[in-house]
Amino acid sequence: MSMSSAPGGSVIGWDELDLEKVTELISRKVVAGDRQMLVQVYLKRGALVPLHSHESEQLTYVLDGMLKVRIDGEEVLVRDGEVVRIPSGVPHQTEALADTFELDLFSPVRSEWLGAAAETSEVGRQKSEEQ
Repeated sequence: MSMSSAPGGSVIGWDELDLEKVTELISRKVVAGDRQMLVQVYLKRGALVPLHSHESEQLTYVLDGMLKVRIDGEEVLVRDGEVVRIPSGVPHQTEALADTFELDLFSPVRSEWLGAAAETSEVGRQKSEEQ
């Protein structure tokens, strides 16, 4: 993966990141900073993210497709071009009603998702510090 430095940061190309297969129906690419993370998520129709909660506030931007999101017991439909906000600590689940491509923004970082993403962030930080 090639990474270029920007003043105080780094530039990462989505095409250069490995696609992590979470389940047969869900895949993702993760970029993590110190206090937030951005995740490309691919959900095939019928994919279900089970009811869960986490410390991070979450913004989900549907680029293509449609999701049914249950937030604290209430269901909402999220379509192309729409963003849903999920507050910190609130139980939620997601079902893909169509093949869906979305971006998730989390703050703070969901450390349990890190691995390759943590290495990516660390490499970017080291390169920025070297210049």
